[in-house]
Amino acid sequence: MSTAVLHLVGAAVGEGASDGGCKWGAAALREHGIAHALAATGRTVTWSDTVTAQPMLATSRLNAIECFSERLANAVTQALRQNQQPLVLGGDHSCAVGTWSAVADHLRPRGALGLVWIDAHLDAHTPDTSDSQAPHGMPVAALLGHGSEGMTDLFGWRHKVRADHLVIIGARSYEPPEKALLESLGVRVMFMPEVLARGFAACFDEARTLVRAGTAGWGVSFDLDGLDPRDAPGTGTPVEEGIRLADALQVMAGCSNDPQFVALELTEYNPLRDFGGRTAQAATDLVCAMLAPEAALLELAA
Repeated sequence: MSTAVLHLVGAAVGEGASDGGCKWGAAALREHGIAHALAATGRTVTWSDTVTAQPMLATSRLNAIECFSERLANAVTQALRQNQQPLVLGGDHSCAVGTWSAVADHLRPRGALGLVWIDAHLDAHTPDTSDSQAPHGMPVAALLGHGSEGMTDLFGWRHKVRADHLVIIGARSYEPPEKALLESLGVRVMFMPEVLARGFAACFDEARTLVRAGTAGWGVSFDLDGLDPRDAPGTGTPVEEGIRLADALQVMAGCSNDPQFVALELTEYNPLRDFGGRTAQAATDLVCAMLAPEAALLELAA
């Protein structure tokens, strides 16, 4: 699908996070030149209007995310209907509800969605289990069908991702209720000790195999706090001992050359914590590696 038009969607949402600075992540990446960098790989790139959360029109913090999720889902759906490949740039990770609900609904007539979720956190809380009530800690549960109806039931149906079609890589900061929910559902979670022991390459290869099996398409939701903060400090919730950027660049290069690869989402970039722009450059390098056409990757390798 790497020949498809790459459609960038800004997800300006920080209301789901404890540190709302990530609301400005998409705008900062745009200013940094992420579209130009992607175009330089040979992709045709377009931007849509940024989808912005509107807390003053909401009845609660959770309701703000529910309303935002619906609007983001509609924007992603529009790109998919035009046979474009969406790249959603967040924003806190609650944006994943809108992104992947849209992708799952688009694929539904042909089959299921497979999803690789790279994150320092499990994001599998519900409003009943979360002490902080921060919606950016709930998208995995919501996509699996657990949580508020406004997050689980976009497009009128739930269980956007089946447990056996989801793999989480890099988790190292989480609460017992999240782990218990995922274990009860049988979700494959590669916690960071496993990633360090086996290597990110082996883990990602296994994850890709699992999410491609029995699905109509797959994608990646990449939270920048999944990376080691030595390489990507500009996030609201950095956690030590993460995936190294060099490993991610090498292992994930050329994902979109797989015809089953449907979409990419990059979240939790917080420009207010990114002094010197090191994380913006890491984010740009990462999406360019993953979304570059095969010819560009061969040229870089040479």
